[in-house]
Amino acid sequence: MSSRPRSRPRPYRRPHKDPVRILAYDALRAVDERAAYANLVLPPLLGRAREAGTLDARDAALATELVYGTLRRQGTYDAVLAACVDRPLREVDPPVLDVLSLGAHQLLGTRIPSHAAVSSAVELARCVLGDGRAKFVNAVLRRVAARDLDGWVTELAPPYEEDAERHLSLKYAHPRWIVAALWDALGGGRDGIEPLLAADNERPRGTLVARPGRSTAEELPAADPHAEPGRWSPYAVRLAEGGEPGALDAVADGRAGVQDEGSQLVALALANAPLSGPDTRWLDGCAGPGGKAALLGALAAGRGATLVAAEKQPHRARLVARALEGNPGPAHVVVADGTRPAWRPGTFDRVLVDVPCTGLGALRRRPEARWRRRPEDLDGLTALQRELLRGALASVRPGGVVGYATCSPHLAETRLVVADVLKGLPGAGAEWIDARPLLPGVPELGEGPDVQLWPHLHGTDAMYLALLRRTA
Repeated sequence: MSSRPRSRPRPYRRPHKDPVRILAYDALRAVDERAAYANLVLPPLLGRAREAGTLDARDAALATELVYGTLRRQGTYDAVLAACVDRPLREVDPPVLDVLSLGAHQLLGTRIPSHAAVSSAVELARCVLGDGRAKFVNAVLRRVAARDLDGWVTELAPPYEEDAERHLSLKYAHPRWIVAALWDALGGGRDGIEPLLAADNERPRGTLVARPGRSTAEELPAADPHAEPGRWSPYAVRLAEGGEPGALDAVADGRAGVQDEGSQLVALALANAPLSGPDTRWLDGCAGPGGKAALLGALAAGRGATLVAAEKQPHRARLVARALEGNPGPAHVVVADGTRPAWRPGTFDRVLVDVPCTGLGALRRRPEARWRRRPEDLDGLTALQRELLRGALASVRPGGVVGYATCSPHLAETRLVVADVLKGLPGAGAEWIDARPLLPGVPELGEGPDVQLWPHLHGTDAMYLALLRRTA
């Protein structure tokens, strides 16, 4: 009687611990579990890994791409994964979904070969989830790998002609309501909205501001030979792709700061708006975390003016104070609520209110924000924005100027707020100033008098600015 030889069990193989994927996974878990922002979570993780010698510059760049890319296209990847999983996606444990999303981004959003993308995700799953769940990850990602991103969009999205907003939502990974809001703000047809949505999915280069009186835009590139001057602001310097602002001495000692060029333009426009009468008292009414306050304070000092930087939240007021350290002139930080001014009416000559908003203008920098915000957030925000603008107009003297700014192009947060507040002022309390001449050289600023900047047109965040002169 013969017997078949028994097959030997395969020896257990320890999972390969890839520090890049594990770091990216840790960042995604922090974003999910603590509602953290990747731009705050990722730098400390990268710093500790570099200190430990586990990541070099190339590894850090890959980890950054994996985190930001996965978050940007989360909605699209969720739709793809839902088509590849045999249960509702909400029933998949969040840690498993994070590994799947990282794998989907490697397959659909990078040039990593399919076999390597699947293999690395499975090894990550073995490390952080265990062998059992790793098998599930392997099966799902093999289904994802059956098509490229365009193929999945064709499979899952309705044709543009049938449902344009849903088509663009899936193709460019924006919630449908945000697609609609951006389209309304931008106007025009498909030729305008698609470049904007595509620009939102590109990681912006870091931008520095050289603080007047402490440094110049000509000095800063010496620390980064691949840096170049900004396009519009005389104080801006654009770092090379992947450049790390925090590693520069000028940033560490406060002579320069990290600030998008759109934010710089808002501060410069307010500072340069024509003014009759005295020009000695400036106010930043929503100063946290301090970027605009630092630039305004330096500009004010150059003219012999004093800046008051007001911030409601004490911890943010401390950040403002830190940003203003070393300011070349007098500047004062106060903990105060801009909707209930702590100073007498008509105290200031220039007032800036960069109001809290949905942040739809900075989706390049905070990709997770698009999936967290909801249309119902607008009601509370727009009510606050109106109160802050009313407080700013009460704080400026007759003949003085108010700048209303927001990092959102949503019409409900921009010109509708301004129009509503102006309509409610007694008599002719304030009038528009044409802001466009105060942004010299910047093209495609629209019909005015307000200004809307755009990532795809100007390479900035989608900052909005309205300038108002108090008349009575």
